[in-house]
Amino acid sequence: MSILDQKGDAKQEKIVSMFDDIAATYDTANRVMSMGVDISWRKKACDLAFEYYGKKSIDRVVDVACGTGDMMGYWKKQSQKSGVNISEFVGVDPSNGMVDVARKKFPDFSYHIAKATQIPLEDASADFLSITYGIRNVVERQEAFDEFNRVLKKEGLVVILEFMKDENKNILKKIRDIYMHKILPYVGGAISKNLEAYTYLPDSIENFVTIQGMQKELENAGFEMLHTQSFSMDISTLLIARKK
Repeated sequence: MSILDQKGDAKQEKIVSMFDDIAATYDTANRVMSMGVDISWRKKACDLAFEYYGKKSIDRVVDVACGTGDMMGYWKKQSQKSGVNISEFVGVDPSNGMVDVARKKFPDFSYHIAKATQIPLEDASADFLSITYGIRNVVERQEAFDEFNRVLKKEGLVVILEFMKDENKNILKKIRDIYMHKILPYVGGAISKNLEAYTYLPDSIENFVTIQGMQKELENAGFEMLHTQSFSMDISTLLIARKK
């Protein structure tokens, strides 16, 4: 049975186990498969969030599904370039394997082994909450958005980067789909020795929500949409929303 055929807790546990298995090669596979272009997407997300928030002093940035910590690294790097002071970086992820890698890369950050629906932080304690290429792996997505709202301060920002389902496909998007389904799984599988994990990626996109659907879910959780932008033939989409 494939991961997508499973339901509820069993599906979530299988996804976490998959990420534990590929943790050691995850960064290498990401850079090869994206040809490094994901770095520009991450930097853009950080820079826009700083512009929308408008404050030069930030208490806490939380990165959910933090994986090996890359996004927190970019939050720190871009904050320094923008003259923004961030007091604390907190990573949250249910995969011990991924967080073990993150701790080695970024030992000065704080970490919690936890699900996106059960973040062990106080109410209204974070200025920013980001999740990059991770919300697609959260089975109870609406519950997670409610939890993000709880953890964020009033007018705090949620920043999402994700591969989104697109029902309006032109020729460029069909080329993208060929890459995602016919090439990417074998590249990622060869690097990680786990073909199932990288077959799951394009399949999970096809079974995911549209941009409009995610905007609605964020609004239902008490957020106001500020910015939506797609990159590189709509491969990746950035959404920024403010807690009301």
